[in-house]
Amino acid sequence: MTIDAFIDALPKVELHVHLVGSASVATVLELARRHPGSEVPVAEEELRRFYTFRDFPHFAQVYGAVNSLVREPEDVATLVLGLARDLAPQGARYVELQVTPYAHHVVGMPRREVTEALDLAARRSFAEHGVEMAYIFDIPGEYGEEAARITVEHALQEPPAALVGFGIGGIEQARPKFRDAFRSAFSAARAAGLHSVPHGGEMSGPETIWEVIEGYGAERIGHGINCLADDRLVAHLRETQIPLDVCPTSNLRTGQVARIEDHPLPRMLEEGLYVTLNSDDPPMFATTLAGEYRLAANVFGLGERELARLARNGVRASYLAEERKQALEAEIDALVAAG
Repeated sequence: MTIDAFIDALPKVELHVHLVGSASVATVLELARRHPGSEVPVAEEELRRFYTFRDFPHFAQVYGAVNSLVREPEDVATLVLGLARDLAPQGARYVELQVTPYAHHVVGMPRREVTEALDLAARRSFAEHGVEMAYIFDIPGEYGEEAARITVEHALQEPPAALVGFGIGGIEQARPKFRDAFRSAFSAARAAGLHSVPHGGEMSGPETIWEVIEGYGAERIGHGINCLADDRLVAHLRETQIPLDVCPTSNLRTGQVARIEDHPLPRMLEEGLYVTLNSDDPPMFATTLAGEYRLAANVFGLGERELARLARNGVRASYLAEERKQALEAEIDALVAAG
């Protein structure tokens, strides 16, 4: 079996992907034509150029422009179903999709309608594509206390049935002045039984990772690539085995690494850290979940057993039911044995 065939056959979970960032070019064009007048191009070639990012703030600006196209519950469902359709042929069985309720709130979408759209889309994703959909509600950190309040209220008062986690993304450097509001929101979400899955250490240093661990009770961390600058933090992550959801192409495209060959993924594995492999905002970054596995093989030299280990890590770090985890791990083991 070739490495490409192995990757195609490998059962996968996607633990770090964003609702708006998951929108294929075709879906974004559909939304841009459905809601004319935005700065998002309505021609495919122009849209692909629009997805060339100078740095993370520029990426956040483009992401916000695309997000402004999501104006109705129908748009939310369109995005979820589009992601399930795109992931199914890649061997993805389960997704934890990051949704930003605050973005829907500011355009006037009622909470109940957003939740109903998410519930409907989750049911259809499994029925039509065989992809089980779960949700993580995340705070856009640069919008501060109001965003934290709106996000936690939606999560606690009118959650979708498949809501499993609570997170935070956006510009990490904006978080310190809202520290208490974010800590309070995570405390309330955790008390309600939601898992803490914040971004940390994507575009800022180890201090952000320490904050999400100590202040937010992080059970899993988005990115975490800048942990290597702090030996004490590396030792803590190695000892606790807190999973780090790593997205190599994303880090390249937003300027967090200069070359893909410079990405810290190989060293993170050498250090014994718990790593999962994910796509983040795949169409915006011209990647796919399977493409990230191919990158790990072709650029970092990972073989079948190492790729299978990453896939197993994703399954174990997920919030799937235990029997589903065991079934997926058995499939992965069988594929490795057959190879």
